Amino acid sequence: MSGPPIGVSGHLNTNAFSGTDVRTQLLEVRTSPSIFTFWISGPDTESGEKINHLKINGSHYPLFVYSVFFSLFRISITQDSITPRQSITDGGTTLVSAGSSFQLGLFSPCNSKSRYLGIWYTTSPGTVVWVANREAPLSDHLGVLKVTDDGILVLLNSTSGVVWSSNTSSTVENPVAQLLDTGNLVVRQRNDDDSEKFVWQSFDYPCDTLLPEMKLGWNLVTGLERVLSSWKSMDDPAQGAFSIRLDPRGLPQMFNMEGDSIKTRAGSWNGLRFTGYPKLRPNPVFEYEFVLNEKEVSYRFKLLNTSVFSRFVVIPSGVAQRYVWIDRTFTWELFSTSQADQCENYGLCGAYATCNINESPVCSCLEGFFPKSPKYWDSIDWSDGCVRTTPLECNGGDGFLKRTGRKLPDTSSSWYNKSISLKECEGMCLKNCSCTTYASLDVRGGGSGCVLWFGSLVDISEYSDSEGGQDLYIRMATSELEQLKKKWRSGEKKLVAIIVSLALLVVGMIIVALVSYIWKKKLKTQGTTKINHGKEDMELPMLDLSAIANATDDFSNNKKLGEGGFGPGKLPDGRDITAKRLSKNSRQGLNEFKNEVILIAKLQHHNLVKLLGYCIQENENMLIYEYMPNKSLDSFIFDQAKSKVLDWHKRINIIHGVAKGLLYLHEDSRLRIIHRDLKASNILLDNNMNPKISDFGLAKSFGGDQVDSETNRIIGTYGYVSPKYMVHGRYSEKFDVFSFGVLVLEILSRNKNRGFCHPDHHLNLLGHAWNLWIEDRSMELIDELVDNLCTLSSVLRHIQVGLLCVQRRPKDRPNMSSVVQMLSSENLLPKPKQPGFFSDSPKADSSYGKHRTCSANAITNTLFEGR
Repeated sequence: MSGPPIGVSGHLNTNAFSGTDVRTQLLEVRTSPSIFTFWISGPDTESGEKINHLKINGSHYPLFVYSVFFSLFRISITQDSITPRQSITDGGTTLVSAGSSFQLGLFSPCNSKSRYLGIWYTTSPGTVVWVANREAPLSDHLGVLKVTDDGILVLLNSTSGVVWSSNTSSTVENPVAQLLDTGNLVVRQRNDDDSEKFVWQSFDYPCDTLLPEMKLGWNLVTGLERVLSSWKSMDDPAQGAFSIRLDPRGLPQMFNMEGDSIKTRAGSWNGLRFTGYPKLRPNPVFEYEFVLNEKEVSYRFKLLNTSVFSRFVVIPSGVAQRYVWIDRTFTWELFSTSQADQCENYGLCGAYATCNINESPVCSCLEGFFPKSPKYWDSIDWSDGCVRTTPLECNGGDGFLKRTGRKLPDTSSSWYNKSISLKECEGMCLKNCSCTTYASLDVRGGGSGCVLWFGSLVDISEYSDSEGGQDLYIRMATSELEQLKKKWRSGEKKLVAIIVSLALLVVGMIIVALVSYIWKKKLKTQGTTKINHGKEDMELPMLDLSAIANATDDFSNNKKLGEGGFGPGKLPDGRDITAKRLSKNSRQGLNEFKNEVILIAKLQHHNLVKLLGYCIQENENMLIYEYMPNKSLDSFIFDQAKSKVLDWHKRINIIHGVAKGLLYLHEDSRLRIIHRDLKASNILLDNNMNPKISDFGLAKSFGGDQVDSETNRIIGTYGYVSPKYMVHGRYSEKFDVFSFGVLVLEILSRNKNRGFCHPDHHLNLLGHAWNLWIEDRSMELIDELVDNLCTLSSVLRHIQVGLLCVQRRPKDRPNMSSVVQMLSSENLLPKPKQPGFFSDSPKADSSYGKHRTCSANAITNTLFEGR
């Protein structure tokens, strides 16, 4: 008779199956007379686990069933605490919190053989949130955790030597060590749950993860500092180079440090958020708390829904990320990231300057100031900052210039008072000749409190009205303020003239619009044009021009996405779209337009961009695509800041996705299609960074038995076009294979093939990659920003596949079905031969022997490029 789940949880020792150290959690065991069903969760992705089950016929293999149950599973004791008479042993027992949220035991991270005492999520065993002996790993599986009679936690090695201890000076009678459901490991007196009386707690010693209720900052009474610090790597939880800490000097503020240097500054707390994080706004998942008094200065977050798991972690590369656990998919969803733009680099613009990421150049002096070193400033070296145009007069000769939407300057040399008003704050600053600026301490309820700055103002950023920011009052000489007011009055007069001119223009536009409306109505009564390309039906809806115009704000420049592209827009049915508008001056564009509609209408694959419809009306030819919020791949891999988002897993996911899309085009679609313009800018990324191949204006379809074809019009993109095509104009599926290989090497190295520059040679990226390969130095090709999640074998495999795809002779290159297989298997790969276009110089490679009309890198010789 079938019974309920056995009340046991544990971990499957998969060494018995695979020889690897993969941790797999036993969630549930169901029994019947002949079947044992083991419900387990095991690592599936970087941030989550996947549920699987294993059924074993007990009647046929009774001894095996019992051996699995008693020898392959590490049983977790159901209690959440231990006393001095109990212990936690490696491979024997773990602690599980009362609500089964967290588990404590000994583990090995990733590929490491060292053992550590840690705490992890029960539903996600691979997600470790705290490590005790991060600087002193155990070398074997004989570690033991105990609590002494004095209430000190000790981790002992095989010789009973102390590897790590809680090392507290306080003692307690009848101690107990307990793992709370918050993830906090505490030592307390038995029968006393008062958190204020805990003898010791792991929350006071964070590692790389900030959990709900865990504090970051200072206990000003004891001098204890709670700091977040990254792991050295995914395999080594020792303290890494990056940390996040609160600086208590002046008005306390949060820093992101690299070693002893400030990397970025979140700024001070203004009652709602850190001034450097204007987008840190209220949400339904958690709330923020900042405490500033004589006893402590601390920051923490609290969950509004305790059934939700959320964590804030500093990864080894220094990026801070917040994750939320999704029960439905058993994965961690990235909620937010502290991915820094250029303006977040600490002190980028120097003193008395402001940084605006939406301007070019990003740095500019505050009004009333000019560059201290104009020569360096014009060379994009802003570190010397700015100086005053007019010195301060003091003694009643100064005033204040109000600037809005600013990240407050570095507050380490500031003074603050919580009780005085902003008006009193101004008076205090005027009375002190050393005071340079003032602002509100708390922005809630119209503002309260006072912050005064003494000395230079450093690390100011400027935000738009929608992003937030804070008012800043900068001290200036009265004479300088008067000059600025005159300049503003002159500007106001010019503005009035502009407004009048615009009003007249608007009236004229209304008249034109009325005439246009009448003309449109007339056209509609005559019917709209329908396209039928020979026997090829479009098989797509033809959308109304007015609906597309409304979705794109009448093709406003604010909606423009490159030449001819407009988005995002929203159709009346709620779909987000991108409109691709054919140039009216194009001579060849209509053919490409028909070609793209006919081809894409017949293609359905999750790695191809989806065409939603088309419009041919009033001399307008438009394609309507699904909107890709992350735009194109080149905007990530060739951008210093954005490329940090692409960790190793995302990069190989993009490579594999593009390969599958090409395989579908070449072999699995109704038409055999050669794209002929595969490049980074034609790979679009959706919300989850999944790749979708776009822009089929240059694509060609092949017959079933056709091997290659020839063209008199050479089109494509330099750096991606194969040698045979450039010389003879002949193309085949191997054309796309070559382009794919170039794309792989660009993704891995974050360098463009065309225009690649190296101090030791004049080769392009293909030549550079080839030289590194034959010298067995291929790892030097990999982008330094790629995190440590990658393995050497995986890296070398992807480089080798890229080199195989760019071999000079088409017959040496693999087809896309072989490429997909090579990327996903562990089989030995053939050795690549020298690539085509080995040198970037036309003279260095005979493949460039004929001058052809190709475009420059990342620009295709097609007349519409909108998305």
